[in-house]
Amino acid sequence: MLRYIFIIIFFSSCLQHSNNQKKYDLFLPINLNIDTTKVFLNDFVINENVDSVTSETNFLYFKDKQIVYILTDDKTPFLSVLTLWSDNKKYDILLRKNQKKKVDFVFDPKGKVFDKVHISGDFNNWSQDQTQLSLKEGVWKTQEYINPGKYQYQLILDGQWVLDSDNPSKALNSNGQYNSLLTVEEKLGSLPKLSFKIEKEKIQLFNKNTDKILVFYNNTQIPYTDFIKIPSESINQERSYIRVFSFNQYAESNSLLIPLQHGKVVEKASDFNSKDKYSQVLYFILVDRFFNGNFKIDKPIQDPEVHSKANYYGGDLEGVYKKLEEGYFTKLGVNTIWLSPITQNPEYAEIEYPFPHRKYSGYHGYWPVSCTEIDKRFGDKKTLKKLVKLAHDKNIKVLLDFVSNHVHKDNPVITKHPDWATDLILENGEENIRIWDQHRLTTWFDRFLPTIDYSIEEAVELMTDSALFMIEEYNLDGFRHDATKHIPTLFWRTLTNKIKTKFPNKLIYQIGETFGSRELIGSYVQTGQLDGQFDFNLYFDARRIFALDEESFKDLHYSLEQSFKYYGNHSLMGNITGNHDIPRFISFASKALSFSEDEKEAGWNRNISIKDTIGYNKLKMLTAFITTIPGVPVIYYGDEIGMVGAGDPDNRRPMVFDMLNNYEISVKNNLISLLNLRNKNISLIYGEFNLIKVSNNIFIYERTFLDDNVVVCFNKDQKPITIYLERDLSAYKTHFTSTIINDSITLPPYSFEILTKNNY
Repeated sequence: MLRYIFIIIFFSSCLQHSNNQKKYDLFLPINLNIDTTKVFLNDFVINENVDSVTSETNFLYFKDKQIVYILTDDKTPFLSVLTLWSDNKKYDILLRKNQKKKVDFVFDPKGKVFDKVHISGDFNNWSQDQTQLSLKEGVWKTQEYINPGKYQYQLILDGQWVLDSDNPSKALNSNGQYNSLLTVEEKLGSLPKLSFKIEKEKIQLFNKNTDKILVFYNNTQIPYTDFIKIPSESINQERSYIRVFSFNQYAESNSLLIPLQHGKVVEKASDFNSKDKYSQVLYFILVDRFFNGNFKIDKPIQDPEVHSKANYYGGDLEGVYKKLEEGYFTKLGVNTIWLSPITQNPEYAEIEYPFPHRKYSGYHGYWPVSCTEIDKRFGDKKTLKKLVKLAHDKNIKVLLDFVSNHVHKDNPVITKHPDWATDLILENGEENIRIWDQHRLTTWFDRFLPTIDYSIEEAVELMTDSALFMIEEYNLDGFRHDATKHIPTLFWRTLTNKIKTKFPNKLIYQIGETFGSRELIGSYVQTGQLDGQFDFNLYFDARRIFALDEESFKDLHYSLEQSFKYYGNHSLMGNITGNHDIPRFISFASKALSFSEDEKEAGWNRNISIKDTIGYNKLKMLTAFITTIPGVPVIYYGDEIGMVGAGDPDNRRPMVFDMLNNYEISVKNNLISLLNLRNKNISLIYGEFNLIKVSNNIFIYERTFLDDNVVVCFNKDQKPITIYLERDLSAYKTHFTSTIINDSITLPPYSFEILTKNNY
């Protein structure tokens, strides 16, 4: 059944309790645990005391500690609301019920004897010891609660990793190897769907197959019957939001995010400004490898054992300033730059822990000797301040890569407080180095990089104050946080609380880096912690599918849907072209690098160069994908021209600005066109996502916001493909290489097209 609800733009004081609310970023929904979920109220309302709490879901409230425990059971609805009252001010937080199902794992050893059997996979972040099976009547068994979805895994039999011989399903992983594949089925039924239109003074909400609808104005739930009244306070706010959620007995629907400007629905992307987080486009600059603007401060490490790839090249803050001055980022369409760490690193080389124990300098910035002092090889305070000012003058935000997990052994944080380091030696005598999962919160990255023990309150206070100092001193717009999953949530909650307290009216964007499951990544994307993280799971799937002809777009669509389920339809997650820790995408797409080889050693042992120029087309398609799906596009320096490279440090070659070949120029122009379209079409920022068609080689979807409709088409086949679209294509225009005849579109091999309405 299709129902209609009218949201009338009629200014009312019906929200009498919300008029005096403090202005906060939108509260993200709380993803509940299976039984009990602990909620820190000060993550939501900063420096306010919550007087009382109400909810249709069971809870326990400890007022003295400002903590609520949400208690869930079978009767808990898909979505519910937790209401906070503070000095007659009302705040509402959406609660999302846990959807995990009990899964039985059974392994029949078929007469073979094992001492220990474990299972490791996506569902437990590939932990080697978290999920142990028990031997019962000759069969190994265990149970796990897992969200519906597809999960790769392997069995560990007395330390030996093997596929599950009883499970014929398997899938290719990002390293070109196969894992067993577990599928946890979802509840079957008619899925709910939300959309909306506006006519004159009315917003018409369409809801299909929904049982209940929840509507919020900013952080307050608002009632509706035949229409929804937008409160009069929205007239005085440059940016506010209406959010709509719904569900039925089978699932939660897509959500709607409707931006308002002074009480009116924003209908054009041109109405956005640099303060809008959802319209961000990030460009990641590895400072040392970007551009040398001041040769006088060059100081590479004089050590014959340090290869030039692992030494300083001379890029600096003055170089970034000059590229800002030239308008390089503005011409690309970028409105946010992310600087790699720029605080002081050691002036000598270190020997890396893994074999073959090469020597490296700290050119990348991730070995901080100081947490606040600018590295002399990059510039000084004055240079950074003028860089940030020029960026802001050009409506470009500046994010700083901040290292919190560890410091260099010479950093005063450790030299003055050696007890602030986690234990390097474990109880079994093993060195606690790069044990990423089993000792996630204590492991060291290397022998000279002690991890900070954040169970020590003074350590939390000092390091969060250091981060706060950088924002205040240099007027920064946020952080990229290194090694997010290795740092306890207490640190992130403390830092974010301090930021919101110190800068209540400043939009600070914080994005984290976590390699792991979507569940682990999402656990840090919460109100009171981070705005987003890089969606590595989606990227690794996209990398494999765009690079390899035999891989299917069906898997990419599934991966995208999984990201929507974990992070929402309108998230601030980072959609990347690549980054400094993984090989360049074009290396795989051009057959310069194989998924099955040692990517790091390949960069040391041979010259990685383009083998097949089709790789440039595939890079264009990947870039089109990450700039047209919900989230924040993130461009790794050099990907705008198709720079090649294997693993670190080969993927960190010096940036090239001049003497580009025709392929590189084409890739760069492709990005400029894509970002121009994104910046002009509001649907590519706030629009609903709807699948039109997906097959092994074809992927077509649309983004829709009011009358702004954009259709995105991909063809990864080796031959042209003609597709009939059930719509009047005379109302659309093309922007790339396809042709339209009547209501059909023909896409060349390895290409994409973006169709926009003629009036947009």
